[in-house]
Amino acid sequence: MSSTDTPNEAVITSYANAPARTITAGGVTYAYRELGPKGGIPVVFFVHLAATLDNWDPRIIDPVAKGRHVIAFDNRGVGASTGQVPDSVEAMADDAYTFIKALGFDKIDIFSFSLGGFVAQALVVKHPELVRKLVLTGTGPKGGKDIEKVVATTYWDTLRATLTRSDPKEFLFFNRDSVGKAAARAFVNRLKERTVDRDAEIKVKAFRTQLKAIQKWGRSAPDDLSKITHPTLIANGDNDRMVPSILSEDLHRRIKDSELIIYPDSGHGGIFQYHEEFAPLAVEFLAR
Repeated sequence: MSSTDTPNEAVITSYANAPARTITAGGVTYAYRELGPKGGIPVVFFVHLAATLDNWDPRIIDPVAKGRHVIAFDNRGVGASTGQVPDSVEAMADDAYTFIKALGFDKIDIFSFSLGGFVAQALVVKHPELVRKLVLTGTGPKGGKDIEKVVATTYWDTLRATLTRSDPKEFLFFNRDSVGKAAARAFVNRLKERTVDRDAEIKVKAFRTQLKAIQKWGRSAPDDLSKITHPTLIANGDNDRMVPSILSEDLHRRIKDSELIIYPDSGHGGIFQYHEEFAPLAVEFLAR
């Protein structure tokens, strides 16, 4: 059951102020935050490798929450959620299904980034009836070319970040030119806007298990994405080193009538670098 609901509480549209909540289902207590006006179909945010609730960009999530009920959650074994991190993307999708059903929803929109996009695809392939619309950013299909290389890229960039006392996301998500470095610093600073009731960091064992799950996803036989007939918006930077940008184009070819946005001179975090352009487009897509 949920630890949450307070009657007559004011509508919060700032992620920095979104209350932390928990709900227990299937033996796991899931940590989540929700904001925006309740009612209708919620937008559930599926997060990236190593990310906790503190890793969503408020410049993306706040505009969506102005008009929609938004829910972000920690995967099993990550942040404040209990349990062990699953060793496959499909098991993470099963967890997401359990969490969403525990909240009482039969239909959702999904906003996903990177690993979250893998989980979103696995979820919609298995439970197409649960999803109305799909936003896939910085992500790629099961069996996508070079996805398994994310392990080496992640460890190399983490080392570079450690040596320069930087956040690894500055290397992993952004180009290392002057524009990319400035966008990276701005992004990392935005993640610090929430100053109270922050989430727990991911543990090393959990992080390594997620990497193994991603590697398995990259080496697996592709799913039949023609099963995805839901309205889908795909976005990425044109120089994604984690999930190669060409895989966004692959998704676009394989998901009928999907829409594709590729931002120039940007990497894995292209939607964060171009948040001023992307957030209104995402809001409009979800509102149709």
